[in-house]
Amino acid sequence: MENENVLNEEIVVAPEAEAEEKQQYSSLRYAWGAFVAFFGFSTRTHRASKQRAKLVQDIATYLVLLFGAFIMVYPFWWMLAGSLTSTEGADSSLLYTLIWWPERTPAGDGRSLFYNYQYFFNQALIPSNGVYLTYWRAVLNNLIYSIVPVVVGVITSASAAFSFAKIQWIGRNAVFFFLLAAVMIPGPSVMITQYVMYSDLNWQENGLVLIIPGMFGSIMTAFFIRQFLFGLPTSIIEAAKIDGAGYFRIFCQFILPLAMPAIMAQGLLSFMGCWNNYMGSFIMIPSQSEAINLPHAMFIVSTKLGENQGPNIAASVLCIIPVMILFACFQKLIIGSLMLTGSKE
Repeated sequence: MENENVLNEEIVVAPEAEAEEKQQYSSLRYAWGAFVAFFGFSTRTHRASKQRAKLVQDIATYLVLLFGAFIMVYPFWWMLAGSLTSTEGADSSLLYTLIWWPERTPAGDGRSLFYNYQYFFNQALIPSNGVYLTYWRAVLNNLIYSIVPVVVGVITSASAAFSFAKIQWIGRNAVFFFLLAAVMIPGPSVMITQYVMYSDLNWQENGLVLIIPGMFGSIMTAFFIRQFLFGLPTSIIEAAKIDGAGYFRIFCQFILPLAMPAIMAQGLLSFMGCWNNYMGSFIMIPSQSEAINLPHAMFIVSTKLGENQGPNIAASVLCIIPVMILFACFQKLIIGSLMLTGSKE
């Protein structure tokens, strides 16, 4: 009973003492307490303002986040508004300003609102030496260059990751760190050598230059899958070996199903990289070839359109839509797999 009375007295007295404490200090000192409380410090004169300071901090944080979100989202809105803008015969500065809504649409010229999209659907992109590359052919090239290397390359990387993570062999770590160090070599420094080699192999005109190298996998993909495999129990592999299963069967029947979240996430990231691989097509494939991918085709047609860049912006919107849909559908899988790559058994 004595303890309860003491507690009750503390609960009643504490707010009164705090009120008296506020009154005996000047407003200037009270303002100073509010200022330091904003940065997480507490003073005798301003303990009661912690909740108010936290509210101010939250508001400031959300304002910064909203500004960052606007910086990230507005370029996509600009593309969407620009794709519905009629730029034929217009001043070039029409697209060099902040666009909130199309000021001049194709409908004002007696055309469909989606005329810029229809332009790419119905007309040839690159008339040169009798070669006509349509938008749909460029999309087909993109699908081939993205699906085939990604599917085969991710499986290859996963098999290498399984070897580096779960199979004990001499020099395993040395080989892995040697391959990882190769990532530090700048890509442009070996582009000339790659160009000469692929040219001698005649892989440029038929697009094999963007298919076959990617089928051998990526060391970075293998690195992330290897980190994920460290979290899988080795007892599963040992039990399978006791039952007479070889490493190939263990990889196909046990490792692939268990590591599917990491494999799918890395596959999606690789797909995005292959889909947007403008530099590879621009350097390795001649511009007059039918084998160029969609980003390369858009760059070429932009030089031919001159000031009329509306159709090119419409093609850019169509180019990023598949990637945005994939990321929106599988963002939890991608983020979750990246969080699990640091776990170990």
